[in-house]
Amino acid sequence: MRPATRYAKSNDIHIAYQVVGDGPIDLVWAPGYISHVESAWDEPSHAGFIRRLATFSRVIRFDKRGTGLSDRSVAVPTLEERMDDVRAVMDAVGCERAALFGENDGGPMCVLFAASYPERTLALALYATFARHVAAPDYPWPLQREERERNVRRIIQQWGEPVLLEIMAPSKAGDERFRQWWAAYLRLGASPGAALGLFMMNSEIDVRPLLPAIQTPTLVVHRTGDRVRKVGEGRYIAAQIPGARFMELPGVDHLPYLGDTEGLVGELEEFLTGVRHGPEPHRVLATVLFTDIVDSTLHAAALGDRRWRDMKAQYLSLARREIDRYHGQLVDTAGDGVFATFDGPARAIRCGRAISDGMRPLGVALRVGLHTGEVESAGEGVSGIAVHIGARVMALAGPGEVLVSSTVKDLVAGSGIQFRDRGGHELKGMPGEWRLYEALSDA
Repeated sequence: MRPATRYAKSNDIHIAYQVVGDGPIDLVWAPGYISHVESAWDEPSHAGFIRRLATFSRVIRFDKRGTGLSDRSVAVPTLEERMDDVRAVMDAVGCERAALFGENDGGPMCVLFAASYPERTLALALYATFARHVAAPDYPWPLQREERERNVRRIIQQWGEPVLLEIMAPSKAGDERFRQWWAAYLRLGASPGAALGLFMMNSEIDVRPLLPAIQTPTLVVHRTGDRVRKVGEGRYIAAQIPGARFMELPGVDHLPYLGDTEGLVGELEEFLTGVRHGPEPHRVLATVLFTDIVDSTLHAAALGDRRWRDMKAQYLSLARREIDRYHGQLVDTAGDGVFATFDGPARAIRCGRAISDGMRPLGVALRVGLHTGEVESAGEGVSGIAVHIGARVMALAGPGEVLVSSTVKDLVAGSGIQFRDRGGHELKGMPGEWRLYEALSDA
């Protein structure tokens, strides 16, 4: 289940925040340029990153003023106002002292907070951040003026599209599902004018004089191939903070929840707790649901690239909406399929039927398969024999069918859901014969 969004009052401004986990350390995550605390959960990699942090801490996330679900009709904030917002969120959740995790332009704000309130700062972790936003003779790493102006024009002209994704997340630049989510995340996070205002505000930031004043234990992490903030900036920042530890990780993605996330989170965990456990496998009973588009290649050829992308976007939007409605957890949307888990098999059946029915007016038939069994989750992934069985059940479903294993049928007795016996089947790689049933409408 997703955490509740609540609000802290920072003077007259409402700051949206969420709390995840109950670990012994409070970790305040200061987001980068744009954020939206609820939309983040729609992207499995982002959701998995949050959950992994919550294995060793109480994660406190928020939207900066002017962005996301925080008050939007506000003037472009100063760095001091952003710092006040962090203090307001900490007070609202009863946090006296916290570790600060600042990414990109959340970093300078965390630097200011750590220097101003050392008594409330347990530790400082900076990822892919900067001390000065604009290049200077003694700070050469930021974009030069022409490239900055080019990015400003792109923000104005292309906001709401997957703008700048080729530098923010090179590994996902060709992933249509991620591109659609990123575009929506930006639209929900800020208006074009607000995005431009924040960019220009960042251009005024220079916290270099504060770095030598930080006495808090500090970790600076940077990926070698980061195309947004060059690794030299991370090295410089670590060298200026007394006793800071610098960790350079391989990778090209600027977004922390992509690429080798375990390498990053592992460094944070070890820095904050002294140990590195890795993601703990969590075994639970769950109903797995798989959907797939029947004859997807023929549909793509008939529709053409653009209309096919639009149709798939509708499909994934519908699937996300119905999975959320029936309290499921979206795991993956690779290829033309959807993979989700549920804690109730009846809800999973009704969700699968709703997705299938919703695609029928578009002339698209889905095959849907479900099985209930023990699954293992670690980070953002879900695995186990039950997952393989669910996928094989789905592969045997006909166009428009919701096919389930006998385990699912037995568990929903009394729910009113009707079934048609589809007989015994062999499931590839699974021993014995498996009895399958088509789930029909409720009685």
